[in-house]
Amino acid sequence: MPTETFEFQVEARQLLQLVIHSVYSNKDVFLRELVSNSSDALDKLRLESLRDDALDVDASDLHIEIETDEDARTVTVRDNGIGMSYDEVTQLIGTIANSGTAKFLKELREAQDAAGTDGLIGQFGVGFYASFMVADEVTLVTRRAGEAQGTRWTSRGESTYTLESVEDAPQGTSVTLHLKPADPENQLHDYTSAWKVREIVKRYSDFITWPIRMTPKPAPATEAAAEDGDEKAAEAGAEAAPAPEPETLNSMKALWARPRDEVSDDEYHELYKHISHDWRDPLEIVRLQAEGTFEYQALLFVPSHAPHDLFTRDYQGGLQLYVKRVFVMDGCKELLPSYLRFVKGIVDAQDLSLNVSREILQQDRQIRMMQRRLTKKVLATVKELRTKAPDDYATFWREFGTVLKEGLITDSDNRDAILAACSFATTHDADEPTTLAAYVERMKDGQDDVYYMTGESRQAIENSPHMEAFRAKGIEVLLLTDPVDEVWVDTVGPYEGKQLRSIAKGQIDLGDDEQSATDEEKEKKEKQGEEYAGLLGWMSEHLSEDVKEVRLSARLTVSPACVVADASDLTPALENMYRAMGQEVPKTKRILELNPEHQLVRALNQAHGERDDHTALTETAELLHALAVLAEGGQPKDAGRFVKLVADRMERTL
Repeated sequence: MPTETFEFQVEARQLLQLVIHSVYSNKDVFLRELVSNSSDALDKLRLESLRDDALDVDASDLHIEIETDEDARTVTVRDNGIGMSYDEVTQLIGTIANSGTAKFLKELREAQDAAGTDGLIGQFGVGFYASFMVADEVTLVTRRAGEAQGTRWTSRGESTYTLESVEDAPQGTSVTLHLKPADPENQLHDYTSAWKVREIVKRYSDFITWPIRMTPKPAPATEAAAEDGDEKAAEAGAEAAPAPEPETLNSMKALWARPRDEVSDDEYHELYKHISHDWRDPLEIVRLQAEGTFEYQALLFVPSHAPHDLFTRDYQGGLQLYVKRVFVMDGCKELLPSYLRFVKGIVDAQDLSLNVSREILQQDRQIRMMQRRLTKKVLATVKELRTKAPDDYATFWREFGTVLKEGLITDSDNRDAILAACSFATTHDADEPTTLAAYVERMKDGQDDVYYMTGESRQAIENSPHMEAFRAKGIEVLLLTDPVDEVWVDTVGPYEGKQLRSIAKGQIDLGDDEQSATDEEKEKKEKQGEEYAGLLGWMSEHLSEDVKEVRLSARLTVSPACVVADASDLTPALENMYRAMGQEVPKTKRILELNPEHQLVRALNQAHGERDDHTALTETAELLHALAVLAEGGQPKDAGRFVKLVADRMERTL
């Protein structure tokens, strides 16, 4: 196949330039990226060779090789891993653009500091292009295991790249960087020197399980002997000198198998960055070693920020699964429940089969045992983080609180542990979230329920009419603003004997029940019921298409009216959520509650008893209902009519 030249797509070209000039603050990471890619390729080949007996590959000496040439100013990173086909090169290397590129570009431009941009790069797998920070030209030669033909990809990192098929490519991938001209004043970035390569590999890739080799250059025996005046001896010595032995640069020690006090935090952090492609340090490290009839080791990491696609179907969560230190599976989702899908790490089991498949994993009793224990360990770690490192916990909750709360719906076995790890915004403290346990400790005498309200934002909830009586009586309310809150609050059941209760549903009597109310309060309530009976009946009939009932309210102190749901009804937000998922949900009528102490409601009641013509009363009743709907963030049923009625009323007042 002849050499073909292609142009980068517009977004891909922009992204490439940002990677080259803006993303990495430390140019050394280009080698880390290439070594990491090679390690992944070797993992995939080992796994493929175990699964496919017909695959004709030699997996006896899988390794990564680094070669430098000072004269030609090149650095080559070579592996004998899985390799890539022509189509895979086109898809994975030839074009950067994918479903996340546009979002990546937006986030990259918004990032203000080097740490922020470093954190974005790994999310999109474009670290290969970090090579252009140090190279004028990059050549990639690759051949997929089991295929006869290879592919060469070449680019100068500008607007085009070339692709051609090659016949003599070895299995695996070789990336050659034609370095930019040397800077005589800055030898720290001389990537052709052996000591610099050793330093980078030791710092970033020492833990990689495959040997990273570098062959030293042969000693210049001919030149040295010639300087001594013995050219014949020099020629003979050069011919007889054995080829230098390759040097292994990394220790290849599995960090999860080493004692904690023998591993530095920096080593843990580099392992995390390698397996997660996230170049920020993790928030927390979780170690677990299980012994007994079924042995395994786990080294897990809680990230410090959520990936952009955490809530998409395409998100690739899951842990890396090893069996006796042999890589078996990436993205193993069976080891942790989906609400912990943000956790990264490695699990190394002793007794699983090397050819384990996802179907086997789903049925394997040992995998289920591991999942239960790993889940409990992660939840306990998050709970401890609140007291051990409050700032780190605040970061965790900001980034992952929403996804963790999914477990309150799906994981009944660990519901108490999840609740113990959760925090919630509260009216008790505008800045500090609370736990359910702390809420219960602060409950007033005689308070039987944990009160909460759901809404789009804290501000919207605090301004809701439903809050008025609770604010007046100093009763704490949890402020829940995530969509998942609409679901889990009806799932968890009582907490320490206290029922979670929405202040926007059902009847609310705060201390005014039959036992605690004074005779005067009882008499006033009974009198109001009689006084407003006619108005309530008339409004219930007139608004019957929109409301289930009109009644007097015990939760309002300032607003004239509010709408509430029956205790067993779905909230409007939950109805909309189900409809968005394609489920048919019948519209639920709400209850309109009136504040008998409000001047507008008093005037309406008086007018209802005095007038035979109810046209003006009808309009006022409709406006009152529409205002109550607006107050909770909803929309009037007939916006045009609502605007007309308001305009007419305003005109009459002028």
